[in-house]
Amino acid sequence: MSEVEGDVVAQNAGGTGDLESTLIPKRAWRALAALAVAMLLSMATWFSASAVVPQLASQFQLSDSTSAWLTIGVQVGFVIGALVLATTSAADRFGPRHLMFAGTTLAGIMNLGMLAANDAWQIIALRILTGACLAAVYPSAMKCISTWFKTSRATAVGVMIGALTVGSASPHLVAAAGSLDWRFVVVGTSLLSAAGGLTALLAAKDGPFTFPRSKFSLREALRAFTARPVLMSSLGYFGHMWELYAMWSWFSVYLSSVLARSDSPLTEQFASLATFVVVSIGAVGCLVGGRLAERVGSAKSAIVSMIFSGACAAVIGWIPAGALWLVLLIALLWGFWVIADSAQFSVLITQVADQRYVGSMLTLQMALGYTVTVPIVWLVPTLQANAGWGWAFVCLALGPAIGVLAIRSVLRQLKHHGEGQ
Repeated sequence: MSEVEGDVVAQNAGGTGDLESTLIPKRAWRALAALAVAMLLSMATWFSASAVVPQLASQFQLSDSTSAWLTIGVQVGFVIGALVLATTSAADRFGPRHLMFAGTTLAGIMNLGMLAANDAWQIIALRILTGACLAAVYPSAMKCISTWFKTSRATAVGVMIGALTVGSASPHLVAAAGSLDWRFVVVGTSLLSAAGGLTALLAAKDGPFTFPRSKFSLREALRAFTARPVLMSSLGYFGHMWELYAMWSWFSVYLSSVLARSDSPLTEQFASLATFVVVSIGAVGCLVGGRLAERVGSAKSAIVSMIFSGACAAVIGWIPAGALWLVLLIALLWGFWVIADSAQFSVLITQVADQRYVGSMLTLQMALGYTVTVPIVWLVPTLQANAGWGWAFVCLALGPAIGVLAIRSVLRQLKHHGEGQ
C-alpha cells in the first residue's frame, strides 16, 4: 500500500464512539426513513418480468436462455446507464433526488411498455431501457443518504440496501396477490416505482455534508483501481454479485420446480409469496450486517456473510423435494446472508481507496459488479437443464468463496496499517 493509501486508511480507522450522536444531524434519521421508502418503491421494476417468467415464456415462446435476458437486460442497461451518468457528470450537475425522480418515472414508463410488446426482443429491449433508467436511482440514493451520515454510515447504507432488497422482492408479492397475471404485475410495479420517485422528490431532503463537484476520470480510476486493497475489495464485491443476482433471479423458478416434484398442493402463488419473504428477509440481514460492521469492521462483517451465504448455496439444491420445510429454512438463511454484506464493500472502498478518487472507484466497482452478474444469470438455467439445481447453485457458491479469500487479503492490509479490522 502506498503512503497515500496508508494515510487514507489511518484517517478512516477507529469506531464512532460517543461522538456519534453529536455528528449525526437531528433530521438524519427522518431523511433515512424517507429515502429508504423511496428506494423500496423505486426498485420494484427491476424484477417485474422475472417474477412472472412462466407466463411470459408461455405467451412469447421464450427459451430458457431467452428468459434469462428478462433479468440480464436490466443488468446490462444499468451498467450502460451508470457509465453514461458518470462520464457526463450528470450526477454532479443535478441533485440526487431529482435524478431519482427522473429515473423512476422513466423506468415506470419503460416497464409499462411491455404491455404493448409483440415479441420477446421488444420486451428485452424494454428491460435494457428500464435498467438504464434505474441507474439514476440506486447510486443517487446512496449519495443522498451519505450527505446525512459521516458516522454510522455502514448502518445507514445497510438500511438503504435493505430497502432496495424489499423493493426488488415486491414484484413477487404483487405476483402472488395478482394471481400471477403478468399484466397486473407490470402495472403494479410501474405505479410503485413512480410513487418512489415522488417520495424522494417531495418527502426527502439533502443533508448538510454535501460533496464537491467532480468528474469521472477513467484514466485515474484505472490507476487507483490497481492498488491491491482496492482491487481485492472489488474482487470480493464481484464474488458477492456473482451469487446475489442469480439467486434473486432464479429462486422463484427453483421453488416452483420443488413444489412440482413434491406433488405439493401448494400453487405457484405460494412460490411467489415465499420468494418475496426469502428475498425480503435480506433487509434484516442488511441491518444486522451494518451493525456488525460498526462493531468488528466491514471486512469481518463481509466475510461472515459470505461464509454463510456460500454454504447455503452449496447445499440447498441437493435437498430432496419432499423436505419442503428444510428447503424453506435454508432459503430463509440464504436470503438473510446473501445481501447482508452488500453495503460493506462500498464502505471498504471509502476506507482503502485514495480519497481523491473514491467516487470514481465506486462508479467503476458498481459498473463492473453488475457486468459480472450477466454471465451467471444466463448460465444458471443452462446448468440446471443439464446437471440439476444442485450443481447450478454450487456454481453460485464459487462467488462468495473467492470473495472470502479476497477480503481476507484486505483485512490483513487493514491490520498492517493500523485499522485493526
